[in-house]
Amino acid sequence: MWEKVWDFIKEKKMLQPGDRVMVAVSGGADSICLLKVLSENQMGLILRAMHVHHGLRGAEADRDVEFVQKICEKLEIPLEIVYRKVKEYAKEQKISEEEAGRILRYKALEEGAVRWEREIREQTQRTKNEEAKRGEDWQQRSVQIAVAHHQDDNAETILHHLLRGSGLRGLAGMRPIQGNRIRPLLGVRRSEILGYLRESGWEWCEDSSNESSVYTRNRIRQELIPYMTEKVNARAVENLLHAGELFGQADQYLERQTAHLWNQLGYIEKSDGIGAVKRAGINREGFLKQEEIIRAYLIRHMLTLTAPEQKDITAKHIQLIAHLADCAVGSSCDLPGGLRAVRSYQEFYVEYRQNAQKPEPVKVSMPVPEGEPVWAGDLELRAFFRENGTEIPKKEYTKWFDYDKIKATLSVRSRQQGDFFTLPGGRRKMLSRFLIDEKIPRDQRDRILVLAEENQILWVVGYRISEYYKITEATHTILQADFYGGKAYGR
Repeated sequence: MWEKVWDFIKEKKMLQPGDRVMVAVSGGADSICLLKVLSENQMGLILRAMHVHHGLRGAEADRDVEFVQKICEKLEIPLEIVYRKVKEYAKEQKISEEEAGRILRYKALEEGAVRWEREIREQTQRTKNEEAKRGEDWQQRSVQIAVAHHQDDNAETILHHLLRGSGLRGLAGMRPIQGNRIRPLLGVRRSEILGYLRESGWEWCEDSSNESSVYTRNRIRQELIPYMTEKVNARAVENLLHAGELFGQADQYLERQTAHLWNQLGYIEKSDGIGAVKRAGINREGFLKQEEIIRAYLIRHMLTLTAPEQKDITAKHIQLIAHLADCAVGSSCDLPGGLRAVRSYQEFYVEYRQNAQKPEPVKVSMPVPEGEPVWAGDLELRAFFRENGTEIPKKEYTKWFDYDKIKATLSVRSRQQGDFFTLPGGRRKMLSRFLIDEKIPRDQRDRILVLAEENQILWVVGYRISEYYKITEATHTILQADFYGGKAYGR
């Protein structure tokens, strides 16, 4: 296993002789293996370790700290222990403790790497003349952060992303090198890691939270993958990893094609000519000549250029932006994070609007004429009699409602105090609670559209409809609502 890890490091060109590496060490088998293997190197690596105490698991977490301290003392590797309040952060950000721990852990590692790089710069400055004489450059490479993900972790990631509906990039799984983050164990299985530690006589700590079925990844690891391996295919993990490689190759190829096309068709505008990108656009005619998947990659490229840190853009937003290419001049589509996509004369573009406002409320003229469309903001509404055998459309932005149950004026607007919708069984759920449960950032909640009858919501656009207004066998008249996102059809 030791040889496989070092062959993988060399194959992927993860490290160079003399590199400085910050090793994330939890105390579990994977991180202890990683630390031990990197410490037995012939590349002259300079190692430091970091352990992040999450403020969870009480005495068990304190035990992990003591254990990691002893291991690092044995290997003579400097250790930094960082304390973070994961539970409080999760509550503040309205995210799971699992996600909060991941975010804070990587943030601590990045901060530790930056501090180390600052030390290197200061030391380099003090020994500048000596370096010049030796022909060395201590600042040539940044501090690398080594984490202990292995092949089984990667298979879980691929499967997790598949079930969540990720694109090719997510289905490719973990990358061996991601910026200054490296994964040296990504070429070996978990069973090989445990076998190596046992043969070497090394111990490790068991994290009780890994056995909890509360976390999605634990359920995939403990239930789904064993079922697939035992009941479907004994090589399920290997096949997932192989698929991930193919997805990754496809993604990289499409990225290269996109970059080539962007150089021909795209442009950017920067704030004050030198600042961050405030607009990224593309020639409409050239865009329409591309295959659908290339169009999606070009749109993602525009979004990445304009808002590289924006994580709330989903596949449905990509679809809405793509619609603009066939819309009338001046059509637009509002996006999360103050972004807007706009169709101009010969192009369409994505721009950043710092002071984006929530949509103006629009009242719906009642009754809705049968068969004739009525526009209310970004929604097109029409009513028609139900015919026997008519199937309810399963489209994300086309919804049917029982028009017979609507008694008051409808409106298309953002949230208001007291808004609610009905769950199966007749229970009510407040919209405010729903937005929190869906982990929608606070600054985005006022920009989500709802179709409502007074305070009773028919549809949280892009999310769900109310059980109360669903079509039943007793429904005579149907109200159809189509969402076109920020007047994406030029209305």
